[in-house]
Amino acid sequence: MRQSAYRRGVHVVCLVSGLLSLGFIGLAVADSNVGVMSQEAQRAEKRALIVIDDYIIGPEDVLEISVWRNPDLSREVRVRPDGKVSLPLIGDVKAVGRTTSELRDDITQKLKSYKENPTVAIVVKEVNSYYFYVQGAVGKIGKLPLLSRTTLIQAITLAGGMAPDAVRSRITIFRLGMDSEAPQKLVVSYDDIILRGADNVELKPGDTIVVPSETMVLIP
Repeated sequence: MRQSAYRRGVHVVCLVSGLLSLGFIGLAVADSNVGVMSQEAQRAEKRALIVIDDYIIGPEDVLEISVWRNPDLSREVRVRPDGKVSLPLIGDVKAVGRTTSELRDDITQKLKSYKENPTVAIVVKEVNSYYFYVQGAVGKIGKLPLLSRTTLIQAITLAGGMAPDAVRSRITIFRLGMDSEAPQKLVVSYDDIILRGADNVELKPGDTIVVPSETMVLIP
């Protein structure tokens, strides 16, 4: 009887050990699955990001301008409100409205009067000119950075969504005129975009979005 009881005890211990082992294996598999899912989510998020092919330099942006083997000509500069940057030898150069490659080519051409075959590289260190404003019946009003191509729906999401008393059919975008263009006023319906496939307006730097409430009056 003692031997039989001993065998039963051994079987119980083995069974418990086996269950515990399976539990630990299950936890390990679950942890690895979470890791895989997290990596997949990160990759999906990167794929979903819409990037700007050619960044257009704007006021207050900070640029690192390097001239190879000429550290005395290399500078980290902030684009002035007049749209220019100042560099040794060549003086003021227009930066606003240009891509980094266009500005690089212009600086390279100007430096050829002083240096033989200059090699110029430009890095945007700080993006300070791309922003938009949100006012009215949203979760967070104010100035928000426009760091990638952003639609109206995405902008409202970044602003914390609409308040319960928001007038969804009268969202208004005030757009500054660029160069000789006249300022624009766009009236958009949120539900038309979501439910009926209307154009989801892509924002431009300087846009102001006004989401009216039921008590707010907008001039037609």
